[in-house]
Amino acid sequence: MQGKLIIFSAPSGAGKTTIVKHLLKKFPQLSFSISATTREARGAEKNNEDYYFISKEDFLHKVAHQEFVEFEEVYNGTFYGTLRSEIERMWNEGRHVIFDIDVEGGLRLKRKYENDALAIFVQPPSLDVLKERLAGRGTDSEEKLQERYIKAEKELKYADKFDIILKNYDLEIACKEAEKLVGDFLASR
Repeated sequence: MQGKLIIFSAPSGAGKTTIVKHLLKKFPQLSFSISATTREARGAEKNNEDYYFISKEDFLHKVAHQEFVEFEEVYNGTFYGTLRSEIERMWNEGRHVIFDIDVEGGLRLKRKYENDALAIFVQPPSLDVLKERLAGRGTDSEEKLQERYIKAEKELKYADKFDIILKNYDLEIACKEAEKLVGDFLASR
């Protein structure tokens, strides 16, 4: 069975991860797509749970063997991607796949899966609020924060390319709106 894909994309700090975690509790038929990355784990992140942390060499080997449905060098020297086997595993379990993915990766998935995918862009209240959220995490160096701010400005320009823009000005309201969007999409067809 081919299931559906629900794609949440946004600049880092917009709230997409929190919304996706909320939806996973509300919809037992959803499974989270774990991305592969070449970056080191941050904080309490766990391998095979938050990400598949792999070496750059292993990542590029998988690229060469077309094991990714999408991948990208998100930051200089740091790659992220979605393994084809990850999606197929969940579909074989009769589940739908939910993604917490960067903007360009989200758009690639939407183009590839078209009507079987719902692409939602999580819009933060403003770039200033986004910067406050990122700085408040305390997980990145000043240099990495600057890199994230520059990327966020660029990513905000892609919002209108998504099926839906979900404004996250109030997290509780955004989660309720996301529930309705996902429920309606899963009930269709």
